Amino acid sequence: MTGDRRVVVYTDKQALADAIAARLLTKLGRFIAARGEATIVLTGGTMGYASLAAVNASPKRDSVDWSKVNFWWGDERWLPDADAERNETQARDALLAHIPVDPERVHAYAASDAGLDLDSAAEAYAAELKAAAPDGLDYPAFDITFLGVGPDGHIASLFPERGGIREELRTVIPVRNSPKPPPERLSLTLPVINSSERVWLMLAGADKASALGLTLADASVFEVPAAGIHGRRSTKFLVDQDAAAEVPDNLKLPDQFWTADDE
Repeated sequence: MTGDRRVVVYTDKQALADAIAARLLTKLGRFIAARGEATIVLTGGTMGYASLAAVNASPKRDSVDWSKVNFWWGDERWLPDADAERNETQARDALLAHIPVDPERVHAYAASDAGLDLDSAAEAYAAELKAAAPDGLDYPAFDITFLGVGPDGHIASLFPERGGIREELRTVIPVRNSPKPPPERLSLTLPVINSSERVWLMLAGADKASALGLTLADASVFEVPAAGIHGRRSTKFLVDQDAAAEVPDNLKLPDQFWTADDE
């Protein structure tokens, strides 16, 4: 494991969500103070929802100027607008509907009933990324990208032994025949995810232990996509005790890992 990849273990899912929320609020305040805005990439899944809900429940929630935060998503399920299974819907329910966001800064993927086909929706999101990017680049600078990790080691909608994990040219891909429902999805590609300054991978539950162990053992990215994640500045594996069952003790850090060198 390289020096910028760290594993931090918390007692349970709620402690993990609360810690992520506390640090995110602190980070956002610092980013906005330094540059006037912050840019994050959200994820879905159980921990994605729990972490945003913990932000919403935090007494420090309103310390952030949410109108200066740009929101993107790592992937999305190809479902109708407001469907309960869409990552966007879950994020709005957990947090975005409760804070004063700038609608122009909330960059959701097109829904399946928006009048686009899957390929066109991927192209539209790629165009939106490019429009928000500095001149000459294809996507904006991401401060933090959140990722869940599946029991099979998938991240976003990049699945093991599928062509999507090897995509290097496109920034956004359509996903068909997904091994988990729904079968059609949209996803950022690995180079875009790894362009983030910081990547926080969140894992909870015993069913994630094997995937985490293989990831930290530098398994093949084609077989375990999470093994290919490397944020530009830092990569954090934020996990509960159940998910950490196969992590060697020498790779674990105490939860006081939020230090100045994480900036």
